[in-house]
Amino acid sequence: MPFVSGTWTRLLEVDALRRSSQAIAALGDKLAVFGGEIQPRQPVDNHVHLIPVGKAAISSFKPDGISPSARVGTAAISLKEKLYLFSGRGGEAMAPIEENGALWSFDTTSSKWSLVTPADSEAPFPPARSYHALGSDGHGSIFLHAGCPEKGRLSDLWSFTLSTRSWKKLADAPDPPRGGTSIAFTNGKLYRMNGFDGTTEQGGCVDVYDPRENSWSSIEFPPDGKNGPEPRSVAALLAVHVSQKPSLITLFGERDPSSLGHMGAGKMLDDAWLFDLDSSKWSKVQTFGAEKNASGSCNPQARGWFSATTQDVERPSTIFVHGGLGENNERLGDLWQLDLGP
Repeated sequence: MPFVSGTWTRLLEVDALRRSSQAIAALGDKLAVFGGEIQPRQPVDNHVHLIPVGKAAISSFKPDGISPSARVGTAAISLKEKLYLFSGRGGEAMAPIEENGALWSFDTTSSKWSLVTPADSEAPFPPARSYHALGSDGHGSIFLHAGCPEKGRLSDLWSFTLSTRSWKKLADAPDPPRGGTSIAFTNGKLYRMNGFDGTTEQGGCVDVYDPRENSWSSIEFPPDGKNGPEPRSVAALLAVHVSQKPSLITLFGERDPSSLGHMGAGKMLDDAWLFDLDSSKWSKVQTFGAEKNASGSCNPQARGWFSATTQDVERPSTIFVHGGLGENNERLGDLWQLDLGP
């Protein structure tokens, strides 16, 4: 496998961003953070926290007019410099928030929320859920996959076309149904891996959806931590370019769930793996730190239930990782940047 390196830089660490089960997205030269929890099952707020890339500063926008309620386990995607999010859990009961197929959209130019409702209220739409995944083709379609409804887990896949405000149900992904899975769109296809089926952390397979055929295929690999990443959930999967080649990267996540369920922290991972789409081979990213933090480490600590994104959706090679849950069951408030090299 080719050698791949990456350099971690800690950008900031503040209590205002301490949380897990939140969403993050890149909006132009800013990162937007929304939702999450500090105490289990208690959504922290419904503010939008904007962080200028390269600056240790935060601007927080409280809801003004129509806005989404506080929630955890939501998913977000940026498209044409707008933030879109779908459902999540809210309140002590932590039931999924049903909004009849609508997505919330945040516009950074006006700092206002709007509710994007389906044009046909009678047409089928995806049910409410949490710990699902969103992806985008970068043009005008948003993909929604899997997650946890009020009971059980899902394996469905939907697309939402912004120009027509319409949902379309696509082919279900390979079993088992799961929450805490990750998807990424690149090279005209959607990639899915990882997740938790209620009993077992999933791994050893990259599932590939082809929109032209409306069908799935799978690429298997040994999930032994040597030839491929270990099984995990509540991790990240992102499309990147390394050495001018399209690739996928998965990083961090929970490899062994807590016996306390959502009230506790399981065993976490601190690794990063690069998947070459041409060869279908994995390379473990050898990471280095630009400087030591207060604990003496040069790299982010192991975590799950965090959020991650890339800044440039066209040719990304820089990754941002925010917050999450550490093995000590404490929520994290740090923001890190990972720059990938050959």
